[in-house]
Amino acid sequence: QVQLAESGGGSVQTGGSLSLSCAASGYTFRHYCLGWFRQAPGKEREAVATIDNWNITTYADSVKGRFTISLDNAKNTLYLQMSDLSPEDTAMYYCAADQAPPQRSDNYCYAVLFRDELNYRGQGTQVSVSS
Repeated sequence: QVQLAESGGGSVQTGGSLSLSCAASGYTFRHYCLGWFRQAPGKEREAVATIDNWNITTYADSVKGRFTISLDNAKNTLYLQMSDLSPEDTAMYYCAADQAPPQRSDNYCYAVLFRDELNYRGQGTQVSVSS
């Protein structure tokens, strides 16, 4: 059973930084997609960033250059480093994961996350950015 647990959310001012973590357990996929998405009240769910076993990373245009997704395989932990935060980044942030096909594909994981088809997800961690 795959389990994901996010941590690291909090409140910051505009321009600040936060680092989110997602501890993963129970998955033994050789080929996988891992990602972050966010949901703010009254807004559509947004796929934020993905990373796969090939270490291919993909980002939403809204966070490119400000957010960095990374994976520590030794710790089974996914990270999202966020900088230059703005109130528009305020949301509940979730990590998600699922198995991926063995073929390398630059956009596969982001497309799957965008369609909300990564089947495993955590409970979320709140990020609030004040002006």
